[in-house]
Amino acid sequence: MNQLFRRKLYSEKDAPSGLLRVLGVWDIVFFGIAAIIGAGSFSSLGEAVFRGGPGVIVLYVICGFACGFTALCYAEFASRIPTAGSAYTYAYASFGELIAWVIGWALIMEYSFGNIYVAFSWSDYFTSFMGRIGIHIPDYLTCSYTEAKKAFFGASENKELINAWKSAPLIGNLKFIVDIPALVINGLITWLCYVGVKESKNFNNLFVILKLFIILLVIAVGIAYINTDNWFPVSTETGVQSFMPNGFTGVMSAVSGVFFAYIGFDALSVLSEETKNPQKNLPRGMIISLVLCTAIYIVLTLVLTGMVDYRKFDGVGDPLAFIFEKSNANIAWMEFVVSLGAIIAITTVLLVFQMGQPRIWYAMSRDGLMPKKFMTIHPKHKTPSYATIVTGIVVGIPILFTDKSFILDFTSIGTIFAFVLVCGGVLLLPAKEKLKGRFHLPYINARFIFPVIFLGGLAFFYFWQPEFFHNLNDWHDPLEGEFRISIIVFIIVNLVLCVLAFVRNLSLIPLIGLSSCLYLLTGMSHNNWFWFLLWFAIGMIIYFSYGYKNSKLNNDLNGDLN
Repeated sequence: MNQLFRRKLYSEKDAPSGLLRVLGVWDIVFFGIAAIIGAGSFSSLGEAVFRGGPGVIVLYVICGFACGFTALCYAEFASRIPTAGSAYTYAYASFGELIAWVIGWALIMEYSFGNIYVAFSWSDYFTSFMGRIGIHIPDYLTCSYTEAKKAFFGASENKELINAWKSAPLIGNLKFIVDIPALVINGLITWLCYVGVKESKNFNNLFVILKLFIILLVIAVGIAYINTDNWFPVSTETGVQSFMPNGFTGVMSAVSGVFFAYIGFDALSVLSEETKNPQKNLPRGMIISLVLCTAIYIVLTLVLTGMVDYRKFDGVGDPLAFIFEKSNANIAWMEFVVSLGAIIAITTVLLVFQMGQPRIWYAMSRDGLMPKKFMTIHPKHKTPSYATIVTGIVVGIPILFTDKSFILDFTSIGTIFAFVLVCGGVLLLPAKEKLKGRFHLPYINARFIFPVIFLGGLAFFYFWQPEFFHNLNDWHDPLEGEFRISIIVFIIVNLVLCVLAFVRNLSLIPLIGLSSCLYLLTGMSHNNWFWFLLWFAIGMIIYFSYGYKNSKLNNDLNGDLN
């Protein structure tokens, strides 16, 4: 049993010279912006606004707050362990092999499944853009079989999906419905990642500059069309104007869509072995990109909810183009620019995720938990070539039969879970010597501060949203009941953390990051947890049937004992 939790000691010698160190601090910042500002702003933002109303901005602040403290924890790990592997490697150093495998398995879900959603979003915008320039792609070639079937038999109002089902040709008894643009972009991005990190860097930096220009243009043009009354719509239930017309529960129901916007900043730590001076440049790049992107999301959300009533965003997959349609601001040229910008923005997200996944497999293979083939480095391009090809296949096949809503929730819960373990892992790290030029997470004794912050925050929330606590015993609504159970568990866990902070003098920053991420998990439904635990169970089967037997750390231990 002790072998399962034996921790691996890392040093700079563990980083092999097979990968090229070509990334500077601003390359990291640009990769961060590429990952964070993409599908979250151009696609899932519409669903988040519809669920939470203008008050969804509060959730963006909460997510940015949680990710900010988590980024500091990632930065601390990155300064100590400058090797590929991200949270997987960090968990190996703090929790041991079994938890490291769990995190690695969760990261496979985050990067691979996340890119499936992003590929679908890219396809939607590409199809829309082609339609605007007069090129029509048949509907049955722009969506997945599952989406079309669900829309047709579920009486959906999405005309494109229904038409895809009706017009699709038959191959035997099976309708031929395939999202060709999603498959093509997945193939192209896989090829680019295979060719090399330097080529990927140059491509990414150019596209990020274009993306930021378009985002700032949307904000600049949209400000003139803001109607401040839209920020305080009349609630359909109470008839009272409110910044959160669906209540705080409605805001929290949007956590998957909002948090998906932040998925990807942790992928930067996977690039440790390709970063120049990673102990200095990687932490700086992560923090700068996160701060910039959070500010952009807050302003962007204010512009969207100020221009258009939040209820109009129901089912809108291209919210930034939607606000400039005839029924809203009626600016045709902005519709065109945003559609083109979305294609650029989402392409960069695909690139970062597709770069991250192979390096997770590469690190796990190096530790013996995955087959040795995943360690293969291309002799010319110096990239994890085999793992990159497998990633392209793993992303490509589910595109044929999955749908966006399932992938969105599935990806978010795995990522938040990984963040929880990273923040918790920092609390277990021993003190280190401070070296000039390297990032050091400031130690602030949480003995008194954390209990005051948590209990004070709980009291503030009680006076801010008293109806939430007054209805805590109302279990008639299943969704409300699920959320309340999660909140009760969250409060109990944090009370335990308050005691531990007092007794063990824990560090404040990782403790707040841990608490914040645990709060984000309260927005997940039992359905999200079911699929996540199923994925977890499959991972355990693979670990005990292969990883445990072939673990390099385990074999070294057995060799020492013999």
